[in-house]
Amino acid sequence: MDQKQIEEIVRSVMASMGQAAPAPSEAKCATTNCAAPVTSESCALDLGSAEAKAWIGVENPHRADVLTELRRSTVARVCTGRTGPRPRTQALLRFLADHSRSKDTVLKEVPEEWVKAQGLLEVRSEISDKNLYLTRPDMGRRLCAEAVEALKAQCVANPDVQVVISDGLSTDAITVNYEEILPPLMAGLKQAGLKVGTPFFVRYGRVKIEDQIGEILGAKVVILLVGERPGLGQSESLSCYAVYSPRMATTVEADRTCISNIHQGGTPPVEAAAVIVDLAKRMLEQKASGINMTR
Repeated sequence: MDQKQIEEIVRSVMASMGQAAPAPSEAKCATTNCAAPVTSESCALDLGSAEAKAWIGVENPHRADVLTELRRSTVARVCTGRTGPRPRTQALLRFLADHSRSKDTVLKEVPEEWVKAQGLLEVRSEISDKNLYLTRPDMGRRLCAEAVEALKAQCVANPDVQVVISDGLSTDAITVNYEEILPPLMAGLKQAGLKVGTPFFVRYGRVKIEDQIGEILGAKVVILLVGERPGLGQSESLSCYAVYSPRMATTVEADRTCISNIHQGGTPPVEAAAVIVDLAKRMLEQKASGINMTR
């Protein structure tokens, strides 16, 4: 699917919601509109600032303009320079700061107040705390007994599409992107004439938990929005795992279709919502997902 098709889907979904379509978007680079890069280490920079992200550590470059353009074109760790065989202090501090940010989002919890504010039913896997979640991924693939009863009692049965939100390995991915992806996603599915299930939040969920959810609710398609394992300095990336007619005993990873890197620096959430709506429609038409779909 090319960019033009994506933009057409976005316009269609936003029009159905009575909203103006956003201008064609491009992945945002944190350094795109930065001022001229700083090369001095005489004073400490705020490691989260745009100035620090635009910092170039190569001393006395032959073509400073080339390094500036290279640095602005990517968020990768380029043009950091060195002192002998070692990284410069500023580069090392940036690395440590970004690493800490990634660790923090894995260990953080989605606040219960936030879940209630979104009006979401909250259930959990067999996991009881974050430490167990990180050490026992198998338990994160199954709902606890109370969750099973709650879904049977409070969720729509036999939907065409069931949307599930889970914290996964990045709390920030859920809290930052939620408002930009779920409303247009739900609106787009309903506009397509599909029977949509009750969206809910699963605490401590792993990807495979969507198989049990689909089996319990009798959903034809299950869409799981889950926080990705954070990259270095990128803690807001969301993934969508969609699967057709999932079953605990028979569904394998190749049966899932994944859309990853959903965030403002990757695939914008609004565009991702439109793509997911189109994907769900094609899954229902083809009665397949993952490698079994025809492109």
